[in-house]
Amino acid sequence: MKIHRIDHVGIIVNDLPAAKAFFLDLGLKVLGEAEVKGEWVERIIGLNDVRETVVMLGMPDGQATLELVKFHTPSDEKGIQQSFANTLGIQHIAFAVEDIESIVAKLKKKGTELFGEIQNYENIYKLCYVLGPEGVILELAEKIK
Repeated sequence: MKIHRIDHVGIIVNDLPAAKAFFLDLGLKVLGEAEVKGEWVERIIGLNDVRETVVMLGMPDGQATLELVKFHTPSDEKGIQQSFANTLGIQHIAFAVEDIESIVAKLKKKGTELFGEIQNYENIYKLCYVLGPEGVILELAEKIK
């Protein structure tokens, strides 16, 4: 048995166009978009009456993908639950970036919130956390040369 790599990260959203636009602004590309329904997907994810729209987004280097999913049915009755950096479970996705300051400035102009501020970690990385669409936490990491 051998694990090769992380293939993709799935993010469930309510406002698919806004989430898609956010990640396209960061430089990801649309690899595909489709409506998904039927017994095969219901059997995979363990839900009934599944109808969803899926958008696959690729990283510029082609190493991984993000899967944005909008469930039309069934819907999550609880809605978005606010997470914090210390909430148990999977809490953030980290992107390796260039020119973190300009990316953060661009995101701020569009209303994206930072959790704190850009910090230098031992002259190895500049790091920060931002709040993405629908509560998704992103870590931006720029390697210092």
